[in-house]
Amino acid sequence: MKLALATNNSHKITEIRTILGDIFPDMLSLGELGIDVDIEETGSTLDENALIKARAIVAMTGLPALADDTGLMVDALHGAPGVYSARYAGEEHDDAKNRALLLENLSGEENRGAHFGTCVALCYPDGSYILGHGKVFGEILREERGENGFGYDSLFFSSELGKTFAEASPAEKNAVSHRARALHDLVAKLGK
Repeated sequence: MKLALATNNSHKITEIRTILGDIFPDMLSLGELGIDVDIEETGSTLDENALIKARAIVAMTGLPALADDTGLMVDALHGAPGVYSARYAGEEHDDAKNRALLLENLSGEENRGAHFGTCVALCYPDGSYILGHGKVFGEILREERGENGFGYDSLFFSSELGKTFAEASPAEKNAVSHRARALHDLVAKLGK
């Protein structure tokens, strides 16, 4: 069975194919499907946004579709930036500006606890769906460290890894990542 991946992010595609490849050997990215679309995420939760994206791709392709939404939840900011993580500093999705605003908003704050959460939604053409969830805990540093990754990775210190996600190799990050955990949760719910 073919599965449409509601992304063109090469990091996500590799991770998804690694974890779900045995179940869905024929996965196609949006680019491979010839789709160039920016689906507006109007939901107020990660679950809602993942479902919005997956359902839109099902409607466009007639194929089962997998989409995810991820947010960084910072304790001292009452869960912000959360569902707005990608556009925290504005609609242009600028990672550097997002990190700078996060540091500014945490200036002088001692409680640096945070977690990443991901929801993956697998939607079928008949309207049924399955959700998988994953979290990883850590804290926000006062300055960036590391050269790898994207988004908030250079500020997020993983308790499990003892380093930032940007200091970790892709294999180290994938071993504990919120997205990998959400995908494994989905696999468990699929009974595979």
